[in-house]
Amino acid sequence: MKPSKLVWFLFLSVFSALLFAEAPGYHIIKTVKLGGEGGWDYLTADSAARRLYISSGSHVMVVGMDNYEVIADLQDMQGVHGVALAKELNRGFTSNGKTNDVSIFDLKTFMMLGRVKAGENPDAILYDTASKKVFAFNGKSNDVTAFDAATGEVRGTIKVGGKPEFPAADGAGKIYVNIEDTNEVAELDSNKLELTRRFLLKPGEEPTGMALDRRHGRVFSACHNKLLVALEADSGKFLGTIDIGAGVDGAAFDPETGFIFASNGEGTLTVAKELVQGEFAALETVPTKKGARTMAIDEKTHNVFLVSADLEPAPAAKEGEKPQRPKPIPGSFVLIVMGPQRTED
Repeated sequence: MKPSKLVWFLFLSVFSALLFAEAPGYHIIKTVKLGGEGGWDYLTADSAARRLYISSGSHVMVVGMDNYEVIADLQDMQGVHGVALAKELNRGFTSNGKTNDVSIFDLKTFMMLGRVKAGENPDAILYDTASKKVFAFNGKSNDVTAFDAATGEVRGTIKVGGKPEFPAADGAGKIYVNIEDTNEVAELDSNKLELTRRFLLKPGEEPTGMALDRRHGRVFSACHNKLLVALEADSGKFLGTIDIGAGVDGAAFDPETGFIFASNGEGTLTVAKELVQGEFAALETVPTKKGARTMAIDEKTHNVFLVSADLEPAPAAKEGEKPQRPKPIPGSFVLIVMGPQRTED
């Protein structure tokens, strides 16, 4: 059977898009020594205020996004994972895994304003503009704590039937979150505080980082079997996969350029794009630093921020257990700034 003209047209469209899609040329433009001890987790970028929030062990460093100087160092956050910002309320929030709570701080003075009790091991954290609530995603109790961002009053708990990882909000009342141990994306209603739907990520396994293209309704889940899975947000329809590196933990989407990023702990950054509707491709995979598994993007400059450290040899894994992460060498913690190729470079 001969292929139809429509099939040939689609094939040529995809081929042409691949042929003319240029790699943006991301590369390391600066490495900033931060020092200190302990590990790290999520990064949160505030492009308007030019601040980068870096969680590290028991504290959060606030770094200027233009001069890379430490503006503030927020303390007493045991096992801190993530930072969420409610800028219209002048409030920031951190998820503290070891104390099972959320810290609230002032975005101008960085003074602590209070704490809110969460579930077990709150990991990722999100402020939803549609509902004006903060959502703490609890890794051990398999649920989500929702509270009023202005008052700190807990509004409810949502059971998600598995270990929640990174979330993303569409700004219209829907929140998507990876469920790592069931290989799914869960959809939540941020106003009703209900789990509304679940989407399978097959062939993706152990999803961690998530990115959202709000304009085109795309959910991207970064999975540990070295795949970035794309779903249609409205229907949960599987759209395709993108090959990424090993040890991924972070993902991001740049709404201006359309680039999709995955930060891989093996020491690479994957840069991809939707070339034509429903067709995705990795444009480049560039070296970073081993351990640089989480990331944030500056939507103003399109720079990407990662952190890592020099690492001790990883301990031998026991039979039947996951390999442990190698310990960072004290004093070697660094911020890595990556940017696209520019005409002045």
